[in-house]
Amino acid sequence: MKPLEGIRVIEAAMYGFVPSAGAVLADWGADVIKIEHAVNGDPQRGLRRTGAFVIEEGDPNPNIAHANRGKRSLGLDISKPEGMGVLRELVAGADVFLTSFLPHARRRFGIEPDDIRAIKPDIVYARGSAFGPLGPESDKGGYDMTAFWARASTAASITPQGMDGILSPPVPAYGDTISGTNLAGGIAAALVKRERTGEGSVVDVSLLGSGVWAMGHGIALARAQKKPWVMAWPGGPNGMANPLSGIYRTADDRHISLVMLQPQKYWADVCRHIDRPELADDPRFASAELIAENVEVCVALLREAFAARPLAEWSQRFVTLAGPWAPVQDSVQVGDDVQVRANQYVTRAGDLELAASPAQFDTVAVALEPAPEFAAHTEQILLELGMDWERILALKEAGAVT
Repeated sequence: MKPLEGIRVIEAAMYGFVPSAGAVLADWGADVIKIEHAVNGDPQRGLRRTGAFVIEEGDPNPNIAHANRGKRSLGLDISKPEGMGVLRELVAGADVFLTSFLPHARRRFGIEPDDIRAIKPDIVYARGSAFGPLGPESDKGGYDMTAFWARASTAASITPQGMDGILSPPVPAYGDTISGTNLAGGIAAALVKRERTGEGSVVDVSLLGSGVWAMGHGIALARAQKKPWVMAWPGGPNGMANPLSGIYRTADDRHISLVMLQPQKYWADVCRHIDRPELADDPRFASAELIAENVEVCVALLREAFAARPLAEWSQRFVTLAGPWAPVQDSVQVGDDVQVRANQYVTRAGDLELAASPAQFDTVAVALEPAPEFAAHTEQILLELGMDWERILALKEAGAVT
C-alpha cells in the first residue's frame, strides 16, 4: 500500500511548479484530479518546442508528462456557475485543494482558503506562488527562471566571475520541480497534523523561498562573511586548496568528479589507483597542509594521469577507490547508469521514461503511471460524484465541462 492511498487531491494549477507537487502526491498513491480549463486545458500541453527539442504533434509530450503523471484530468470551466457547482462537489469529498492561481484570480473565482474551508472545514489548502503569500509582490506571478534561479541568487552564484552574461538553469522546470517537491512535503506534513488534531492547514511554498533554501548553505556563508559566493572558473581546484576535490578530464573528453574533503586520508589510495604509487611518498604531499601548499603541482600531475585513460577504464579501476567520486554524465547517460536503473530512479510511464520522485517507502520503487490526456476522465469523475447522464449532458451543453 502506498502511503497516500485513500487521499484525494483537487488540483487547480498550470505549468510546472504546482502540478509537479501533484505528481509527487500521485506517485505516493493519492488520487489527484487535475482541473483543466474546459476548452484550452493546461497551457503546458501546447508547449512543444523547448530549447533545441521539438515534440512532433501526436508524439508523447514529456513537457506535460513529467509534472502530471498518475493524475486524472477533468475539463471544467469554473467561471460558469455550473462549473463552480461541480468544483464545490469535488471539494466536499477531498482531502487537499492544490492551486497555483494568483490571489486576485482566487478571489474572483471564490477559491480562497475561507471559500474552500466553508465547503470542507478540515481540508488541507495548498498554494504555490512565485514570491510568497506576504509582502508587496505577493500578487505577482513568476517562473522558476525569475523567482527561483535569478532572484534567489543561484544564477549569480553559479556564474564564474568575469563571464559575460549569466548562466541559465540547466533544464526546463528545474526550480519548478524542486519547489513542487517541497510543496508535496508540506502537504504530507499538514495531512499528519490533520490526522492528529482534525484541523486543516494552509500550506504555502514559493519559488523564491525554495530558491533561497536551495542556496541556504552559501547564503549563510555569504551573510556571515559579508561577501557574495563566487564560482571559480572550471579547470582549477574550484577555489579550494584541495586537489582531490575537483573535476578532471579523461582521455575521451569525459570528466570525473572527485570530492575527498580530507585529502591526506585518501591521497595514497588515489595514487595507487592512477598508477602513480610513488606520489604517495612524495614529501611535497606528505600532509594536508603540504598538499595545499603544492596544490598547483598536484593538480597538474592529476590532470596528466586522468588524461591518459578513457572514462570507462577509470570507472572500472575506481570500483575499489575508497574516496567519493563520480562520472560526469549528461541527461541521456544518467538514464543508463546502473545505479539509477537498480533503484528505478528513471522508469517507464506509458510511452515515456520519466524521473521518479525521490522518496521511496520500504525500499519499493515508485511505479509511474502516464499523464492523462486532456479531460480524459471527465465523465468517470462526474459519475463518481453520483451524477446521472442527464445532468452530465446538461453540463456539457452549458460549456461547464469537456
